[in-house]
This record gives sequence, structure tokens and C-alpha cells, in this order.
Amino acid sequence: MTAVASHRIVAVVGTGTMGQGIAQVALVAGHPVLLHDTVPDRAEQAVGAITARLDRLVEKGRLTAAERDTACGRLAAVADLAELADAALVIEAIVERLPVKQELFAALERLVAEDCLLATNTSSLSVTAIASVLKHPGRFLGLHFFNPAPLLPLVEVVSGFATDEPSAARARATAKAWGKTPVRCTDTPGFIVNRIARPFYAEAFAVYEERGADPATIDAVLRESGGFRMGPFELTDLIGQDVNEAVTHSVWESFFQDPKFRPSLAQRRLVESGLHGRKSGRGWYAYGEGATRPSPHTAPATEPPSEITVEGDLGPAGELVAMFREAGVAVREDEEDAGCRIVLPSGGQLVLADGQTSAEFRDVVYFDLALDYRTATRVALSASEVTGWETLRQSIGLFQRIGKKVSVIGDVPGMIVARTVAMLVDLAADAVAKGVASAEDIDTAMRLGVNYPLGPVEWGRRLGRSWAHELLDELHARVPGGRYAPSLALYRQSYVHQEKGGTTS
Repeated sequence: MTAVASHRIVAVVGTGTMGQGIAQVALVAGHPVLLHDTVPDRAEQAVGAITARLDRLVEKGRLTAAERDTACGRLAAVADLAELADAALVIEAIVERLPVKQELFAALERLVAEDCLLATNTSSLSVTAIASVLKHPGRFLGLHFFNPAPLLPLVEVVSGFATDEPSAARARATAKAWGKTPVRCTDTPGFIVNRIARPFYAEAFAVYEERGADPATIDAVLRESGGFRMGPFELTDLIGQDVNEAVTHSVWESFFQDPKFRPSLAQRRLVESGLHGRKSGRGWYAYGEGATRPSPHTAPATEPPSEITVEGDLGPAGELVAMFREAGVAVREDEEDAGCRIVLPSGGQLVLADGQTSAEFRDVVYFDLALDYRTATRVALSASEVTGWETLRQSIGLFQRIGKKVSVIGDVPGMIVARTVAMLVDLAADAVAKGVASAEDIDTAMRLGVNYPLGPVEWGRRLGRSWAHELLDELHARVPGGRYAPSLALYRQSYVHQEKGGTTS
């Protein structure tokens, strides 16, 4: 299917930040672009704002003055909706209210030609529900751009229940012609990114609510150990606590209050207090002149043990064995042991987070998952009241010996990175199994849409087919209620893994 030809008109209805960004993308791609807004003079103001952005692109050498002038000549504001009649594609970016969007598209359907694609940029409403008022809903779909639209490459192309495949294919081809990376998905709450990203915020907030660690420490662990570009507390401050909480609540309600998507009470209180993040001057952190960011908890320098015993296979943490040796620690390996732990000179054990707690076992310290233990700069450890001080001290010193900062947190099952990644892997597996999107498109969406270091499907493969299932199963036993119950898709993956003798291919 071919894209909408560049000489055809693209219309954008709604000229806020997203509408302006989408219009700029279409304009730079060569289309004549018409802007419409129901608020008087707002479309004309948007023309000025887009022109100013093009001027800045010229100053940065990304656009020539001639290209800017030509583009500006193709941009116009229109006061009457009827002036959009010749458009080949209309993209709506107005207020997130279903009746308002339905009224708009019902009016547009009476105006535009039969071959005109109608698209909504909604991030929270049902594409199917918006299209329900249309006589010909086959040409209607979601084109969900990410903010800022001119910079971020991802576009979720969302097929509603009645969207026909030629229309979806044409929309994907158009987004690709505009230099974007389109991913296809069905009409599900949150689409791909806003559905699967929920645990990145929710698990961090849960650790905070469980008094496991403070926001600065949780953010640091997810950045410096998990490989995420920003921590969830600083990211939601940037997004806006009210905006992030509203999306979470919308997805939760749309999934009939499924506990896997349950919102955070701590974040609700923040929103109720008017602490919305950067835009209000304070959220999880304080902003503005004189504000300082709290430092993550970092353990003081501690003497490492001179020798350790590794019993069994450390699985995703296997690289640590070589790293300890390279750092001068004598490592004895007992490969015949069925366990997967490090035994310290104190007699205590150091174990990779597995969904259990230190309080259940005498003298055990858990360490968190890392995206890559060689490049990670921080590792989190957890202990309980029954953990021996010498065991904790030796654990801290061991990771410091290989150049890691160490954050000691409370006795939290699954810790921070491990439980977050396990939940992301679970939601991705569930989405693939239910036909929301392909594994490839889900991984692409999560890498490009929210800058994850790995797509969750690929992350699950690297960790082993049964790793996430086993961790969540242990978490579910300790935190019942359904939030951590592994999905059927994850169970099947684990079962197949076991039947095939543990292969992770």
C-alpha cells in the first residue's frame, strides 16, 4: 500500500503542542498542511509557532532558508471545518473527551472525500468507540505520535474493531514516508507503550510505599543498574504527576480494575496536594532556584572478602564470577551444587533477587538484577533484621571491589530492577499472546517510545524463558491479590522451556 502522496493536503484539527508537532512533521515531509481549531485565533498562532520552529531549524543547519520558505508557503490556518474538504488525511489532536471527538469526526465524514483517511492522536480513548458514530468506520484509525512529535520517531498505528487493513497499511506507509517508525497494534487500553510501561512506574512506587527505599535511591538503581535513561520518579515529575496518574488510572479502569495496573496511592496523594512535578515547582523532588536533588543511599567503603564460594549457576548474574576473579577475589566454584548462590566467609549467602525475602532465611543478602553487570555502576542489596552484619558488610565490600556503588535497601521481595523487568516481560508476553502487537513491534515501541535499553520480549529471552515466571510466582505467593500472578502466556513459555530441557533460544 502506498503512502498519502506528498502533494495531497494533510489537515490537523487541534493546534496545541501535539497538533503543532504533527503538522510540522507533515509539512517538512512536503505536504500542504491546513490547521483548524475551534478556539478563535489559535490556528493562526500555531502557524506562527511552527514558522518559528522552522526558523530555528535553519539556524541549526537542519533546513535551508529556501526549504523553510517553501514549507511556510504550504502552511495555512482555516476558520471553517468545511475548508478541510480536499484533505487526504485528517489527524485530530483535540481534548481527550469521547463525545467531542465523536462529534468532530461525524462532521468530518460528511465533508471529506471517500478516500480520505481519518485519524485520532488519542492516547487514552478507544479508537473503536470514537469510530462508532461513523457510517464508514473502515477508514478510521489511531495515529498516536509521541511528544515532541518532530523529534520522537515512534508512531503507534492503531486499528479499531472496524478499521480495514488497506487503511491501516496506508497509514503505516505514510508515517514511514514521514521518516517515522510505525508499529501496528490493535485497539487496547494504552495501546502498546502506555499499556506495557505501567510497571516501570508502579513497581518503583510500590517499593517506596513498602518503605524499601527513597525516590532518589530507586531512580539511581534503575538508571545505573537497570540501564534506564531516567528513573520513574524523575520521569513522572517531567511528564507531570497529574498526567501520568491520569493515564495509569485510565488504563486500570479500562482493564476493569485489573490489579496488574493498580494505581499508586502515594502518587494520588502527590496529585491531590498539587505537587505535579517540574511544572508546579515540586513533585517527588523540588525544582526552581536553590533546589537541590537528594543523593541516593550509597554505602561507605567496606573491606571485601578475600575468597568466596559460588554454588551452582548464577544465571543472569553469571558474569560476576569472572569479574570477582579479575578483581583479585579467590573464587571456588561448586558446579554440582543445585543452588545458585554465593557463600561468603561469614557463612552467609548472597543471592540474586528471586521474589523471596531475606527474612525467610537466616543470614541471606539479596542483590538486584543488572542489565549488564560489567557496565552497571551501582548495585542494590537488601537485608532484613535477621541478616548478620558481617554477611551484609562482606556483600557490600564484594561489589565495591568490582567498582560498583552499593545501595542497601529494605527487605523487598524481588527488589527493584528484577521485579520491574519481570513485570515488563510478563505484560509484553501477555500482549503478544492476545494479538495486541507482534513481539518485534512491542520491542520497537518500548525502545523508541520510552527509551528502554532493551525491548521486554528480548529482555525476557536473554534472562531465560522461565526466569520472569519463577520470580513473579514467588512474588505472588508473598503478595497475593493477582498483581504478580504470572500470565498464562508466561506460564506457557516457562512450561515449554522446562519441557525442552532449559533452552533459552
